[in-house]
Amino acid sequence: MIDKNYQPADIEDRMSRIWEDSGAFKAGRPERRDATPFTIVIPPPNVTGSLHMGHALNNTLQDILCRFERMRGRDVLWQPGTDHAGIATQMVVERQLMERQEPGRRDIGRAKFLERVWQWKAESGGVIVNQLKRLGASCDWSRERFTMD
Repeated sequence: MIDKNYQPADIEDRMSRIWEDSGAFKAGRPERRDATPFTIVIPPPNVTGSLHMGHALNNTLQDILCRFERMRGRDVLWQPGTDHAGIATQMVVERQLMERQEPGRRDIGRAKFLERVWQWKAESGGVIVNQLKRLGASCDWSRERFTMD
């Protein structure tokens, strides 16, 4: 029986895992060896927060194009990635240190500060990618990249 109300939490995560595990959106699959390639690179969102409605609209339009081209038989690569947003990320991490009353970036030194930035990237970068996956974005997630890679 179908529920009266749609409960996205019951479906989105499960479906995105099924798609990813099956390789449904992987580019370069053997059965598409002779297909004409089609590629879109996501203009990478910053790792300083979460996606907003503009990101959702932009990614939805890209997803429509990718799915359409797959249906036409093309070998589609929708390249996912996130951007380091150097100055914005630095400001976020510095603000966190200040709010937690911890020593600032100049006090802890460059190496320790960079460690904190990478920790922040691991936390917030995962939020953005998971939001895209829950939206059903048909990216080739095996090729995900970060501008500092």
